[in-house]
Amino acid sequence: MIVPMKHLDLVCLASEKDATLTRLRALGAVHLDLASANGASVVAAEGEFSDAEKAVRLILKARGKQTDLEIRPRPVADVLALAADRATLVAEQERLEKEIRAYAPYGDFDPALAAKLRETVAGLEEVVDLPAKLPEMRLSKMREKLARVQNREAIDDAKIASADERAILVAFPAIRDRIAFAQAKELLADRGALAVLSGWIPEPRVAALMEEVHGGSGDLFARSRAIGWAVLLRDPEPGETPPTLVEPPRLFRPVKALFAGLGVAPAYTEADVSVPFMCYFSLFFAMLVGDGAYGAIFLAATLALRKKLPRSWFVLLTVFSSATILWGVLSNTWFGAGLPFLASLPTVAWLADPSYNHMMLLCFTIGVSHLMLARIWNGVCKFPDSTAIAEFGWAGVLLMMYLVTNSIVGIFPRFPTWGLWLGGVSIAAVFLFSVKPSELKTRGAELGMLPLNIMSALGDIISYVRLFAVGLASVKVAENFNNMAIGLVADADAIWAKALLALAMVAILVFGHVLNLLMAGLSILVHAVRLNTLEFSNHKGITWSGLAFNPFRKS
Repeated sequence: MIVPMKHLDLVCLASEKDATLTRLRALGAVHLDLASANGASVVAAEGEFSDAEKAVRLILKARGKQTDLEIRPRPVADVLALAADRATLVAEQERLEKEIRAYAPYGDFDPALAAKLRETVAGLEEVVDLPAKLPEMRLSKMREKLARVQNREAIDDAKIASADERAILVAFPAIRDRIAFAQAKELLADRGALAVLSGWIPEPRVAALMEEVHGGSGDLFARSRAIGWAVLLRDPEPGETPPTLVEPPRLFRPVKALFAGLGVAPAYTEADVSVPFMCYFSLFFAMLVGDGAYGAIFLAATLALRKKLPRSWFVLLTVFSSATILWGVLSNTWFGAGLPFLASLPTVAWLADPSYNHMMLLCFTIGVSHLMLARIWNGVCKFPDSTAIAEFGWAGVLLMMYLVTNSIVGIFPRFPTWGLWLGGVSIAAVFLFSVKPSELKTRGAELGMLPLNIMSALGDIISYVRLFAVGLASVKVAENFNNMAIGLVADADAIWAKALLALAMVAILVFGHVLNLLMAGLSILVHAVRLNTLEFSNHKGITWSGLAFNPFRKS
């Protein structure tokens, strides 16, 4: 569900800004528009974070592959000062090297003596080839100075490389908290002796706020002399954009991590599609990877990183990997090959149909179920409004297009007669009930787009064939690398040649399957995400234009 939000206006004494923000941060329930704050204090705090990041980059760059350094804590300011000093030394080194290149052809002469001779001996330039501009020091002195500069550079490099970047990294959360506090303080605008702050709070957390204010009163207006707050809560008004807090059922809650990773959130007025998103994404993941051995590798890596992964990501990756292993069992596909003891399963033979009709039928069936779910869901939510009939009509249109798709590719020998009746009734329902008579002036043009939208529905169903095409490509790539590797050893006669080619075979297999794994990961990011956030979401009416709820709290 999308958690209902309340708009919060909080008034406190201007002298109590810091105390107010400290208590709000401890509550951790109020969303503030921190990004809109960019005052001097915010810039200073952000500068501190930028300096810390720069210091870490400088340390890692200076260290390179050195492992024998004695690492010790060093303040950020010292690292930056050393880097600035080194930059000055580099500029001086470049200047000296340029001068040395310019005066090296003249040898190690004394510039002072050359200047004196030029003044006292007439026509000296005709006899001796002196440079037009004399250097400040002789060539040997330049080289000595260059060596000292390079030595100081090496010392600065060593000092930077020996700094402990972990001591800086552990301070990042505290710096971020200072930035957020400075931003919130700027938003807490002064109004004479008072200060006012506006934000959003989830409805279930209002009780906690009221408990903080004055002992649990649920009044819309509350005041407490103890902390000097005045609080006004109201529902969102038209035109406002509250942040979106998604709270799926407990079993599907890990999908929130996937939303955060993709950087998407439904708008506040839209639906929570977490459950179908996770279910279908798991299926898409398995079909796109298409190999049980790859799923086992994903699962092994997930289990190995269990202590380092956030719990939500651990659960997600475990579900996705297990689904892929199950798909490998059903299709008997392991590193692009089959296992003999699984060949007797009827489902394996069904998925291994050489004509690929069964796989395409499966993809189209998954697609129509996905899209019809969106339309039927819309109809249930809109009922008893008349527009619900149009949504159910769209479900019928999708089913008709499913029949058309299977007929086009030859899966169904002919288009069933009942499909014509279904299509006619469904299109009529969409045309008659999509737009209410009172809206014809403003939305009547939508009816003119109906033929294009119907054809678009056909394209949406066909789009799901990518699950079969990409999965098949992955299997074929694995098969080809397997054949290349096995062919090497088969062509060898001598034992030493077989041993040498066996090493090449292992290298080919490792390279091929690693490459295939990487391509599978890319296909998941492209295709599994697209089918959920584009095809399905377009039919469900999800724009993913929401602002994710991010409460003001400590890192």
